[in-house]
Amino acid sequence: MATTVLDRTTPTGAAPRRAPWRSPVGQPAYARPALLVLAVLAAVLYAWGINHSQYHTFYANAARSMTESWKAFFYGSFDPGNSITLDKLPGFLWPQAISARIFGFHPWALTLPQVLEGVASLLVLYRVVRRWAGDHAALIAGGAFLLTPVAVGLFRTSVEDPLFTLCVLLAAEATQRAAAAGRVGPLVLAGVWVGVGFQSKMLEAWAVLPALALVYLLSAPVALRRRLAHLALSALVMTAVSASWMVAVALTPAQDRPYVDGTTNNSAFSMVVGYNFLNRFSSLGVSAASTGSISATRGGGGHGGGAHGDGPDNGPSQAARSHRDAAPGDPATHHPQHNSNTGTGTGTGTPNAPAGRHPASAQLPHHTARSGAPGGFRGGSDQDGWGKMFGPSLAAQTGWLYPFAAVAVVCGLLWRRGRPRTDGIRAGFALWGTWLATYFLVFSAGSVGGHTYYMGVIAVPLAALTGGGAVALWRAYRAGGRRSWVLPGAVAATAAWGAFLAGEFPTFLPWLAPAVGALGLAAVVLLVLARPGGPRTGKRLALAGLAASLAALLLAPGAWAVQVFNPAYGSSGMGAVGPSAPRGGHGGHGSPKWPGNGHGKGGFGASNGQLSPTQRALLAYTTAHRGTSRYAFATDGWSGASPYILATGAHVLALGGFSGQVPFPTEPQFQHLVDTGAVRFVLLGTGRGAGTPFGGGSATTAARIADWVRTDCPRVPASAYAGTPAPTPARPGPGAGAQTLYRCGPGASDGPAGSRATHPLLGAAATRNTPR
Repeated sequence: MATTVLDRTTPTGAAPRRAPWRSPVGQPAYARPALLVLAVLAAVLYAWGINHSQYHTFYANAARSMTESWKAFFYGSFDPGNSITLDKLPGFLWPQAISARIFGFHPWALTLPQVLEGVASLLVLYRVVRRWAGDHAALIAGGAFLLTPVAVGLFRTSVEDPLFTLCVLLAAEATQRAAAAGRVGPLVLAGVWVGVGFQSKMLEAWAVLPALALVYLLSAPVALRRRLAHLALSALVMTAVSASWMVAVALTPAQDRPYVDGTTNNSAFSMVVGYNFLNRFSSLGVSAASTGSISATRGGGGHGGGAHGDGPDNGPSQAARSHRDAAPGDPATHHPQHNSNTGTGTGTGTPNAPAGRHPASAQLPHHTARSGAPGGFRGGSDQDGWGKMFGPSLAAQTGWLYPFAAVAVVCGLLWRRGRPRTDGIRAGFALWGTWLATYFLVFSAGSVGGHTYYMGVIAVPLAALTGGGAVALWRAYRAGGRRSWVLPGAVAATAAWGAFLAGEFPTFLPWLAPAVGALGLAAVVLLVLARPGGPRTGKRLALAGLAASLAALLLAPGAWAVQVFNPAYGSSGMGAVGPSAPRGGHGGHGSPKWPGNGHGKGGFGASNGQLSPTQRALLAYTTAHRGTSRYAFATDGWSGASPYILATGAHVLALGGFSGQVPFPTEPQFQHLVDTGAVRFVLLGTGRGAGTPFGGGSATTAARIADWVRTDCPRVPASAYAGTPAPTPARPGPGAGAQTLYRCGPGASDGPAGSRATHPLLGAAATRNTPR
């Protein structure tokens, strides 16, 4: 009897399974392999040197704290003791903290999520552009995005924008599906993605809404009333997701959560709306005076006061932000007084302010020149004013494709006139064109300073328009007629712009500008000769012209992007790759950068997570003598607390928040902490918060606390913990120089501490009168 053997590997009637590297049916055979190549190249560019990463100057402290407790994880606490939050929403750090919980707290573990977010962003962009303009457009867009320098630098940097960029791309993808079918479900999902992006970048995520809403209103195949209802529902969901963290903070009693940094009223809404939004547009006359933002209520002194004003930046001064965001690998920031692990200085081995200078101002990296003009931070004068987006410093990182994208969006919209309302091609040009215009205007009006990574969200529509525009202009070129001249014209304009930008950096690859010009000229000549009706009409010659055109467009940005492999031009913590200082200089703000994943060696606050011998001795001493105190010690700036938090997760109380201007804790609150034994030791001279930063104005709350400590608390000699005596300042105070440890509280002069509490009780009144 014959036996029939059934092959169960493929269900009857089903198509055979295709290998994951094979293109799906209906796509060119090379599409999927080319996409995989792009993804692999992206992973290499974004992850190159990840094993040499160092901790971000400011954010890594919160990431470490978020691994210590789920309370710190939710609130984004700067310190493990959950005293004060970041001056940002914590959503962008959640992936980093989860990665650190899985792999351990290492610099590369904090960088890894950004690498994954970058590769995912490339894949989502490819998918959106393929649905809109086809496979060839998607491949060109993916290549353009991959070779945009700021995109490479962005996904190597532990800041807010990588997750934010991915979220708005996912929102665009969901909106595209919703508009194609007129379905409310994907549109609601788009609202969720914008809300998640809000947790990363706050109100900047909402700037994508005009583009998303326009696409759905313009092209969804349902009645106008239903379109409006769908948008209203999506907006409701988006608002709920966006405000969820702020509402949770507002509903939590103040004594049960950390203080919200950047505010005078401990309000998350003040931090988001005033500190991180309205203050960016002060150059336009916008005021955040009624929002509770510290920058709007600090008076004449501090950051932004007097001659050292911030201009339109949000919250802390641009100089202060350079501490947190500047490339730790930039030798311009490498100074003995800036390195928290140098082991120099009397008493603690941490940075000291030179005599006669205030510690905060002494810590300014060399490249953060101050100016009273709007904009504050001077990474180059071309980064100020409405023309900043065209200045070489930003355009060389972002804007190589400006002319081509502009031609593409104008022609794409004009040439689709008269098409049905639901035309998807026109809707795509409307999406990317509106996206680009909105963010372009936002960044032109507001302050960006040297924060190059802000431009990552600009790179997305530029790449998409390059891909979709190349296909549209190619089809018009092959069709002949007057429109066939647009492609050669766009290539000529973009190549000329690229040669000009490359020429602004004459010491970097001096052959690049002539090469871009020559390629552009060759491409234009080939396209003109092969133009239908031209002297040498032919498909091969036209394809050669197209290839030369793409090379002319992408050669210069590619030359910048691959500098991640060059030890002299590696990416910076500001998101820049390659040179960004025109007319001389190297990377960043005129200085070469160290290799690594955006966090090179040296620089203010740069840390490998190890304490110097003196720092270890100080921490051991305060730990051994703290009893049941909540904090190992308090210090007059986040920079002084940072090395201890990163290395050990120590509970260190940083006075004054990031800027040193936050009235937390107040003087009565701090004295209550001392009286109850929650704070036993205070380390002064670490920098921010120890006086009136950057000149002028009245002293901060942190400065008044420091004065009280110097008056009422005895000094702990360095010989008590480090074995080396420390000279006594002739006049203790903010310019005195060396860091000094003080012992406060009951029995401070007699040895063992008196009563101690395990909770700070920050809302309680002090039991002694406020001095002076």
